[in-house]
Amino acid sequence: MPRRIQALLLVCICTGSLFAQDLEGIQIHGFATQGFLFSSNNNYLSMKSSEGSLEWTEGAVSFIDSLAQKLRVGIQLHMYQLGELGAPNIQVDWASGDYKINDSLGFRGGKVKTAIGLFNDSQDVDAIHLWILLPQAMYPIDNKSFMLSHLGGEVYGEFARGSRAGTVLYRGYAGQANLDLTGGYVKLLAEVGLVFTTPPGGKIYGGDLRWATPLKGLMVGSSAHAQAVDGTAPAGVLHISPFLVNAEYAQFEKGKLYVAGEYRRTPVNVTLTFGPALVLIPFDQRAWFVMGSYRISEQFHLGTYYSHYVVKGTDTALPGNYSRDWVVSGRYNFNSYFYAKLEGHFLHGTGLGYYVSTNPGGLKPNSNMLAAKIGFSF
Repeated sequence: MPRRIQALLLVCICTGSLFAQDLEGIQIHGFATQGFLFSSNNNYLSMKSSEGSLEWTEGAVSFIDSLAQKLRVGIQLHMYQLGELGAPNIQVDWASGDYKINDSLGFRGGKVKTAIGLFNDSQDVDAIHLWILLPQAMYPIDNKSFMLSHLGGEVYGEFARGSRAGTVLYRGYAGQANLDLTGGYVKLLAEVGLVFTTPPGGKIYGGDLRWATPLKGLMVGSSAHAQAVDGTAPAGVLHISPFLVNAEYAQFEKGKLYVAGEYRRTPVNVTLTFGPALVLIPFDQRAWFVMGSYRISEQFHLGTYYSHYVVKGTDTALPGNYSRDWVVSGRYNFNSYFYAKLEGHFLHGTGLGYYVSTNPGGLKPNSNMLAAKIGFSF
């Protein structure tokens, strides 16, 4: 059976109910989306988007149960097909137990979400976002499953300091994170000759600290985590020594207005080994975005953002070493369950989201793109 048909069948199974249910205390939620991309020049995200592509299907279902007053367990099952990425098989996005002693101290264990930046731990819930594509410089959809979660544990809590000092929220974690064999990073490695049958991965640890300030609606925060990646393929070895990711961010909400921004730095040293040959690839990624949106009504939501990515230490005039993306987006909610999104992208540079296999004739430096998505959540 073709992968697309299998994927669509799985979405139908995942969304067999039209609303959230409570079965003896078990909360069941889920979503299904179908996307479309059309680009003026290059093929984007491994889809044949220059011809118009519907090869973007996603669905998930989650189960959460309270076993005791302070103990909850949950799991989210996920399927996605994004051009040549993804597969019809079911993945586990997260699966964890959560024991909350009080507001100041709680623990999670299992496959837990990774807290870094504004949206990393919420990027798996399309229904809560205006955007079809979050800023790809920091939240690449072709590597979402790797970025989203890790195997390990987390400690979290908050401290309310009163109306004059606001509230401080913290999260700290440690564990193991593995690349998705059907994701973008593994595909890029395959294009240079390293085809993995077991997922490369390594230890990860870090934390997130955010402050809900006394100014109502304003939140600022900072995240950091260290990550290492190692893997062995028949043709060679991948080694990425531990690197530190730093992110600083802020958001402001007042009434129907939303404004946010984030800056992130990711210095990485990659070593590829092919027999006796060593290939060293050091690069220093810098990325930032600013965004704003306005909810015109309960049904209609408009917004825009600018996302900037550059690899320092390289020739930043070359399109492959930078990406600049101007975005205009709109969303319409038909009712509590169904919604539609439409988004225009004006892409400059080819540093993100492009693959040799779907651009065999090479890349043009600029491309305009239209994205559309329909979604259903319960």
